[in-house]
Parts: sequence; structure tokens; C-alpha cells
Amino acid sequence: MRASPPASPRAPFAVHYAPRVQAEELRARIAAFPRWNYRFEFDDGVSTPVGDRARVNRNRERRAYFFERLLTVTGGSLRGRRVLDLGCGAGFWALAAIEAGAEFVLGLDSKREYIEQAELVFEAKQVDDARYRFQCDDFFATKLDGGFDTVLCLGVLDRIDRPVELFELMSGTGAELIVIDSDVSRARSSLFEVSHLYRTRDVSGDGMVLIPSRQAVAELAARHDFETVALALDVADYSGMDDYRRERRCAFICSRGRELGGVPAEVRGRVLPWWVRDPRALIDV
Repeated sequence: MRASPPASPRAPFAVHYAPRVQAEELRARIAAFPRWNYRFEFDDGVSTPVGDRARVNRNRERRAYFFERLLTVTGGSLRGRRVLDLGCGAGFWALAAIEAGAEFVLGLDSKREYIEQAELVFEAKQVDDARYRFQCDDFFATKLDGGFDTVLCLGVLDRIDRPVELFELMSGTGAELIVIDSDVSRARSSLFEVSHLYRTRDVSGDGMVLIPSRQAVAELAARHDFETVALALDVADYSGMDDYRRERRCAFICSRGRELGGVPAEVRGRVLPWWVRDPRALIDV
């Protein structure tokens, strides 16, 4: 089991030009939102109110799990890269991309509240506004003319019923790399499970979704000439990470031209099911 991830060394890439938001004003603007799903920390001890330690830990572990591995593939940074963040939420991963040196990030989300949060976060972080744009839109209806090197598709594939169109959209951006983090079926064949979301506040439609198996993700990506690696799970603290532990969520890196040989791939047991291999995962079922 790995140690807790070290602090990110990529902060020097973040170029600050925008005037700083004063602490009291920032606190008031943060408090105006009914909820925050991500913990952001700012100067003067200001932070977004996420009281659930498991949620905070989850995103710290997810960053180590797939984002740091993306940087391994790209040579340690995203310097000079144009990044498309689908379902960007409050801008947590868009900010990670900027801090890793991305030249430009376009964040798309269908919920106006999240776009406003992301814009506040980037303003408070004093990120040069020439390096990003957040847009409230259905990304299937957004005209993307290409020109992106990397696509972040985090928590999106398992929230839609149009996975084939989604891959066509991502491939059409010209991206060399796609990072996917999604709920998955445990099936070993290539299939999609029809499911319905319990909460539909963050999705369009009636909440019916298609949950892919790992093989289905790989085959959809291969249709567009992407090699895919399902990432080996390496978690220091499983608080908030039970879905990964039970093999019901997985992250993937898809590459069109970049070598993925050094990326640790998931190895699934052929005989023993997850609850036998790791009985501790049953504790919170």
C-alpha cells in the first residue's frame, strides 16, 4: 500500500494576473452557494465548506489514482496542452490541469451553479482569464472545433445514455489522451447495464444511464484508435472510496499515439470474487 501522495510540485505553473478577491468578500460569495462538492483552499484560511472528511479524502485519492498517472504519461506536466473538461463541476480538475501547466482549459457543465462556482474559484486563485473558459451547456449540443490535446471525462460516462456519441465527441476534438473515471459493470464481457440514478439533480433527462463494463470502455475507445489501460487501484485511505474497492468504479487512460506501457494496469482475479479477495470491503455494505 502506497504512502499518502506528496504535495503537488506543479503550483509554479499557475500564472497569476487577476486582482485578488479579498477574504471577507470571498467568504460571503462562497457562502452564497447552497453546497460545495469539492474542498478548495485559498489565502487567509478561506476554504469551501465540505464537512465530510470521506468526500475530501475521496478527491485526494482520486487525484493520486488517475491525475498523477496522467502526468506520468505526459512527462510530468501538462505544459502547453489544451484541455477539455467535460462535466467540469466546480472546476476542481480544471484547476489541477492549470496547476500542472495546461495552456488552456475549457470546462463544460450543464448546471449553471457549478459553472459559477468554477468561475469564482479561478478568480480567487488569480488564474489568468486567457487560460480558461467555463461554459454552461449540453456538451452534445456544443460545437467543438477540435484543437484539444487532452480530454477529462470524469463522472460523465456513467451519467448519460449516449456513450457512443460521447466517444465520437471526444475523438472529434483531436485529443491524444482521454482520462475516464466512471462507475462500471463487473461483467467481464463487453456490455452496458441499464440503470437509473437515484438522484437526477445533476443530469439531464429522466436519469436512465448505461453503465459500461471495462471491456466496453476499451472497445469504444478502440473504435477511435485509442489504446486503453484500466488503472490499477492504489489507495492509501479508502474513506469515501468503497465503490472503487468493490470494483464498481474504475479509471482509464486512453491514448492515441502516446505509449502507455509504464502505466500500472488493473489485474482482476480470475476465480475469487471481490468480496472474497478483500472481505474488509464488506464492512460498510
